[in-house]
Amino acid sequence: MGRKSANRESCAIEWAWDDSTESHLRREEFSERPPAKMGRTGYTCIRHVFCSLNVLIWLCACGMLGAGLWMRFSYPYAYGTLVPQHSYASSDVLVLATGCFTFVVAFFGCCGAWFQSRFLLITYFSLVILIFMAEFMLGTLAFVFKDQVGDNMKSQLRYGISEHYTEENMHESGTFSNFWDYIQSTFQCCGVDKYYDWYNIKAWPREERVPDSCCVHRERYCGKQYDNDDRQLNWYQDGCLSAIQIWLVQRLHFVGTVGLVIGFLQLFGLIASMILFCTLIDRRSKRGSTVALCRFWMRAAD
Repeated sequence: MGRKSANRESCAIEWAWDDSTESHLRREEFSERPPAKMGRTGYTCIRHVFCSLNVLIWLCACGMLGAGLWMRFSYPYAYGTLVPQHSYASSDVLVLATGCFTFVVAFFGCCGAWFQSRFLLITYFSLVILIFMAEFMLGTLAFVFKDQVGDNMKSQLRYGISEHYTEENMHESGTFSNFWDYIQSTFQCCGVDKYYDWYNIKAWPREERVPDSCCVHRERYCGKQYDNDDRQLNWYQDGCLSAIQIWLVQRLHFVGTVGLVIGFLQLFGLIASMILFCTLIDRRSKRGSTVALCRFWMRAAD
């Protein structure tokens, strides 16, 4: 009888606490202690590392947004694009789009870990899964249709230099002409496949000449040629597409390292967010079981 009375009194106290602080119980999702089997230290470590990592990524996203806005409003033309006929492929648009998406994903991850919100954590998990799927699909399509992609890229680049290269704004930073001159000077190349890609373009119709940035020894009008002139010997003989490909191959270790770091961060985000989410689910179910047990004891005592 004494044990039954004690159980009834204990459950009555918890029942009264539950009824009087129902709103607090709803907020337990954000403030409850981690379950014993998870371990306070392990749970707290994962939560803090996950939150700190997403804060760092969020700050990087803010920097990307700032850089993208600066490029967008500082130059009258699409900054850093080789295909002006497709303005969405310009550097400023790509930086802004990447920054916005990264900002949203990192925000969900940071707030989900800090407030221990199941909704924010599962949203973060879903977004990272979508990123994985998009990367896999793009990589697969690029591998399967690599020949078509390469041919289409060449035709688009040739069309760009034929229709959009001008001598008027070639010295204005951020313009299409200035960007091509920078690439040719940096990679010591000329044209897409060869220097003759510059022949008879819209900027100089009926002239077989190249920009001065194609010259090995650069001087004014070195890209023009005249009858019985051997100025072609002073032009870069390799196309820029192959030069950039060679440059990337020589730096595969750097590209691979960046890819591995990004993949590790994504994998860690997936695992950590799911651990936190499952921990919150388990904690919530245990609290619900405790309240249900107390209600059962009170009814049995009555």
